[in-house]
Formats: sequence, C-alpha cells, structure tokens
Amino acid sequence: MIDIGVNLTNSRFDKDRDAVIDRARAAGVQALILTGTSEQESREALAMAHQWPGYCYSTAGVHPHDAKSVTDLTLPQIRDLAADPAVVAIGECGLDFNRDFSPRPQQEAVFEAQLALAAELQKPVFMHCREAHDRFMAILKPWRDKLPAAVLHCFTGTEQELRDCLALDLHIGITGWVCDERRGTELRDIVHLIPDQRLMLETDCPYLLPRDLRPKPKSSRNEPAYLPHIVSAVAACRQQPVDALSAAVFSATRAFFQIEPA
Repeated sequence: MIDIGVNLTNSRFDKDRDAVIDRARAAGVQALILTGTSEQESREALAMAHQWPGYCYSTAGVHPHDAKSVTDLTLPQIRDLAADPAVVAIGECGLDFNRDFSPRPQQEAVFEAQLALAAELQKPVFMHCREAHDRFMAILKPWRDKLPAAVLHCFTGTEQELRDCLALDLHIGITGWVCDERRGTELRDIVHLIPDQRLMLETDCPYLLPRDLRPKPKSSRNEPAYLPHIVSAVAACRQQPVDALSAAVFSATRAFFQIEPA
C-alpha cells in the first residue's frame, strides 16, 4: 500500500510526526507521498521526504486555495524544488470553486502554469477539483497528451465526471469518503468503474477520517495508518479480494510515481 495523499506538513502533526510514520509502517503502508500545497509547504514536504528517504516522497505545487499568492507564473521556486529526485509530481494543483479562496481567473492561470511546468519537466501531475469539473476538464484536456501521467486525487464526483476523467486517461485517487454513510453513497456505487491500473488510494490526512472506523479514534485526525481500512472498504465496494486489490493498486502507484519503496 502507498498513501498518495499525506498532508504531513499540517500543524496537527507537529507533536508526533515520528510516531505517525512508525504507525504507518506498522500498519503495512509501504510509502507515503507528502503533498505540497504552496511554495512554503512544498519546501517543508520535501524536507520531510529527506528525513525519511525511501519511505516518504513529496509533490511540489500550489493548491488553488493558494493561487492568489503566486506572482510569477513561471513558478521558479516550484521548478527548483522539482529538480530534487524526491519530488515525484507537480501539484497539488487544480481548481476549487467551492470555497473560492483565490479568484477563479487566478486559479485557472496558476493551474495551467503548473500543467505547463509538468509537461516541460515530464513530471506527473497531482490534481484537485471541487465543483469545477467543466473548467477543470477544459483546461486540462489540451495538456493531457503532453503529460506523462495525471491523477485527480480525492475524487468525490458523479458517475459522469468519473467517466470523463477516465476517458482522459486520468488516474483516480480514492479516500475514506467511501466510508461516509452520508456523503459517500454515490462514490461507493461507482468506484467499481475504475480499472485496477488507474486506481490509487489515499487518506488525505489529517482530513477525512473514515467515519466507520471501529473502535472510533479519540481524535478526529486522520493518518496514514488508517489506509488499510480504506483499502478494505474500497475492495468491498468493488467486490474484490483485499490482497488482489492492494497488489494491483501498489503496482499502479509505484509505476505512476516511478518509485521503488524501500
């Protein structure tokens, strides 16, 4: 198992990062991809990847929430970080029209700038889309054949949106959203549509703690050690043996990020 969405730079991990890593290893999680969401967070994620080499890797990018902070669309700091072998993707990048923390035109410009950088560097892209499917697809589509690989992480969209993404040869990241009896019903019903070689799994921690974890954790903080629970939930939705699903997703994820976990 590889957790492709770990926000380890989040302050909720400040007191016990070493223990979080230890618990992930003990749970059988074989590697973590640490998410960069801004220039500063991307630097911090890379520093943490260096702290646990061969187990942690990182992305470098600017989340749509932080797009307003970008003044140079050549993204020189992200480019510099991406030269490090531990940086395995550009992102988290994309669009978020739910919260609109950055103006939409700026989100779109920064998203396209990161697609251009990923195409130039031949790095995969790690993407975010919330309530912006049509614009997201319109911006991404002209770049898709220039990118070596692309994943839409934390997918929570509709069946038609999923089909659109698969038609564009995207990988799909699935979180503990499938464990939410209130919001995850449609996702549980459509997750079987994702081919094995396009599926990846993630916690998106510290967010999205699976609601059906038992015993219920005392803290609402999610962490990579809970990834096996998500794997089991997704396997049940897909009516697949857990071991077979784990092996297929591990192979697809390792190939996507071009990593060899220690």
